[in-house]
Amino acid sequence: MEKSLSFLEKIKETFACEEIDVKTYSPLALAFMGDCIFEIIIRTVVVERGNRGANGLHKTKSAVVNARVQAQIAEALLPKLTEEELACYKRGRNAKSHTMAKNASVEEYRKATGLEALYGYLYLQDKEDRLLALTKLGLEEINISI
Repeated sequence: MEKSLSFLEKIKETFACEEIDVKTYSPLALAFMGDCIFEIIIRTVVVERGNRGANGLHKTKSAVVNARVQAQIAEALLPKLTEEELACYKRGRNAKSHTMAKNASVEEYRKATGLEALYGYLYLQDKEDRLLALTKLGLEEINISI
């Protein structure tokens, strides 16, 4: 029986993307991807938990998808990360960004960027199970239910 392709593999195949070693990506490129991945996970859960108006969906999503909460998740997950994951997180956290979050401290923003870099890395490595497990664990650790 033929193994079905992951969403990432389908994207790469459809658009004829070259195979590139994810470890060579800049931490901010990984964070760029990870920001989107974290948001799509949370948006999916929010929509699946109740069909309601866009404003209500947005408010629920925004309560979780922000630098302050992402920094808390990052802190909670640090002891659970592998050495490779921790190294990726630290690269993202220490990257020099030219933008800042509106409602977060510099420290929170950097931790959030580290988490996003880790999420981008895991996604581009096609490690969906680990990505979802860390997301669920992180939310549970900081007592956030969606």
